[in-house]
Amino acid sequence: MSGASLPTQAQIVVIGGGIIGCSIAYHLTTLGRKDVLLLERKELTCGTTWHAAGLITTLRHTENQTRLARYSQELYKDLETITGQATGFRQVGSIQIASSRERVREMRRGCDMARCFGVEVEEISPAEIRNKWPLAETRDIQAGFYFPDDGRANPTDTTQALAKGARQGGATIAQNVTVDKVSTRASRVTGVVTEHGEISCEHVVNCAGMWARELGARNNVTIPLQAAEHYYLVTEAIEGVHAELPILRDPDNRAYFREETGKIMLGIFEDIAAPWALGGIPEDFSFDELAPDWDRLTPYLERAMRRIPIMQDSGIQLLFCGPESFTADHNYFMGEAPDLAGYFVAAGFNSLGVLSAGGVGLVMAQWITSGHPPMDVFDVDIKRTHRFQGNPAFLRDRTVESLGLVYRNHWPYRQFETARNIKKLVLHDRLAAANACFGESAGWERPNWYAPAGVKAEYEYSFGRPGWFGHVAAEHRAVRDNVGVFEQSSFTKLLVQGNGAEAFLNRLATNNLAVPVGKVVYTQFLNNRGGIEADITITRTGETEYLVVTPAFTATHVYSWLKNHIVSDEFVVITDVSPSHGILNVQGPRARDLLQTLTDADLSAPAFPFATMQCINIGYSNVMALRVSYTGELGWELFVPTEFLQQTYDNIIKKGSDFGLKHCGYHALNSLRIERGFREFAHDIGADDNPVEAGLDFTCRFNKPTPFIGQDKVAAMRAAGPPKRRLLQFMLADPEPLLYHAEPIFRNGEMLGYTSSGMYGFTLGAAVALGYISHPEGVSDEFVASGNFEICVEGSNYPATVSCSAFYDPDGKRCRA
Repeated sequence: MSGASLPTQAQIVVIGGGIIGCSIAYHLTTLGRKDVLLLERKELTCGTTWHAAGLITTLRHTENQTRLARYSQELYKDLETITGQATGFRQVGSIQIASSRERVREMRRGCDMARCFGVEVEEISPAEIRNKWPLAETRDIQAGFYFPDDGRANPTDTTQALAKGARQGGATIAQNVTVDKVSTRASRVTGVVTEHGEISCEHVVNCAGMWARELGARNNVTIPLQAAEHYYLVTEAIEGVHAELPILRDPDNRAYFREETGKIMLGIFEDIAAPWALGGIPEDFSFDELAPDWDRLTPYLERAMRRIPIMQDSGIQLLFCGPESFTADHNYFMGEAPDLAGYFVAAGFNSLGVLSAGGVGLVMAQWITSGHPPMDVFDVDIKRTHRFQGNPAFLRDRTVESLGLVYRNHWPYRQFETARNIKKLVLHDRLAAANACFGESAGWERPNWYAPAGVKAEYEYSFGRPGWFGHVAAEHRAVRDNVGVFEQSSFTKLLVQGNGAEAFLNRLATNNLAVPVGKVVYTQFLNNRGGIEADITITRTGETEYLVVTPAFTATHVYSWLKNHIVSDEFVVITDVSPSHGILNVQGPRARDLLQTLTDADLSAPAFPFATMQCINIGYSNVMALRVSYTGELGWELFVPTEFLQQTYDNIIKKGSDFGLKHCGYHALNSLRIERGFREFAHDIGADDNPVEAGLDFTCRFNKPTPFIGQDKVAAMRAAGPPKRRLLQFMLADPEPLLYHAEPIFRNGEMLGYTSSGMYGFTLGAAVALGYISHPEGVSDEFVASGNFEICVEGSNYPATVSCSAFYDPDGKRCRA
């Protein structure tokens, strides 16, 4: 279709004709949406799709991302039958090789995770690798990991097949049409403006690839991605290279290899990449190559070619450098923009666009048509982002690392090294003087652990016990036995005010917010399916005022959830007041003794009960003190006005010397909370998890005047008897192995689930984890008690004790003391 014959209206406009946009258009038509218009600025596949390698390697780092990749694989198998257009898909399998001990450990954990997600994989020997890839050098290889269902597709042919399927389903595709901007009114999409005129619509989907950030910025939609250079070469024809060779991935040499019409394609993911088009993408850019920096790439190519020695003596047919878009956290973007209804995004695929496109198209089509995603996609939801991440300087610096992460070791607790020190705590310098080792979350520099005097506060990564293991153990024990202080000012603080605040929050929250001023309420927000969208504390600070506190990484998501659920007749105002107060969290059995020396307020249990808030004086500051605990111990979270924070901290540290006070970081907090069985959002609970399965239905109040969102679903689950899926706590009998997440859980030899989060329990003396198991007849207490449980770590099963309640202080007596 030409620009001159464009329609003046469509229900849904998809911007971008790469494989993502074409997949979304196709899947919309499979759901019966025929009034779909796809606009491509040049020609289909131009930009990035046309030069993609087309690898379909299905294991990703979450179950749902793996499900999307597996769906893509199945779709590409069937598209030729459905549309008559070939995709070039070949199920040749893939091999990932490990030539270092730590890589073997990582991949064995990856294989454990693959089994959890239903991905077939087997560990193979160097000899077996050589048998499958006769041209490969294997003498330095310690192990290989074979994924027989993986494959490859032709990106251009697959995109054309999706486009053909979309047209067959009723969609219209117009090429050589540039979208100048998206029209809006009252924070809602109304249409798109092109050089041929305006097209009215209800929904827009920004699938503009590396142009997506610039297009989003025109409507103040933050899409933090940056184009970066990606390199590959193709040899001349080589004898012995055939179409059934598996994809060969060599992460220790930052390389992948695949067959290309009798030749070998070698692709490189550099440790330090090069961002491209920092000043803006040229207007005429389409099927273009970039000027390569082969001096920078030559060492990588030489090292990679040693894996396939015959390449060193083969001619080179093609040396290619092209742009791909990368994100700050190496996860792509999906979903509806937080502040603009009807504006959807699917972009930033980090070299995983062909692999992800089928599943992303399916999810996005369902999201657009039903108003919510069909599964938990928080880790790729556009609402996980923060406005500062769209800063071009930030993206320039972070991209060089993000691209390099593709084939680097995926260490537990690994911290980004680039684009750091963005947001510093008021107490940053004092914490640094206390030898804090900082990590980054949502741009905040936060103390993850503290090094003792004379020890350098820096990370040493390992899949075993890291160098900081003993330091965190000391922090953990200080909180269990004495007293510790955590700096938690990075938490987001949202003030919900207005005459309608109580009714509004009671409609969203599972717990009852019709409470006295000063009451602290632990609660969840649920979606209409009963899934958990937020896990928060809400404190009533006035008759028409509440304080909602949530972790920094959930700030955009929770703020949007609140804002988007205000109805027209509700008088409610939501204000982010995070900068106004810092948080010092004093925890441990001697917390009361320490704080009592600093205030004239009565901190005794009768005068200051658990789950309440009082304003108290500490030094010259008036502090809002919340008696709550995420450690399982007696403690208070002190919300201190920012201007008084340094003085309050100094007073606590000075007096704390009399009580053995210890600085504690987030790693210790994680260990403490897992021992106590406390859940963490985006790890143990999310939109696919409900309060009954997660053991959180104690927060659900069914007798409120206004039902909470999802109440009918939760009530039905409770009435159905023991849940078929349930979150439990596990502890290994062997004190040596470590648990992180996604380790398979076996009952009587049958795998029933996997861990959702884990860490060493220094009080309990072994690794502890939370994890879900499933059973079609229900996971009752009796079913749990009658089984013999094991957890698989790096391919070996270890006996585990299981509990339906917390191993540590299950009745919560210590925090209520």
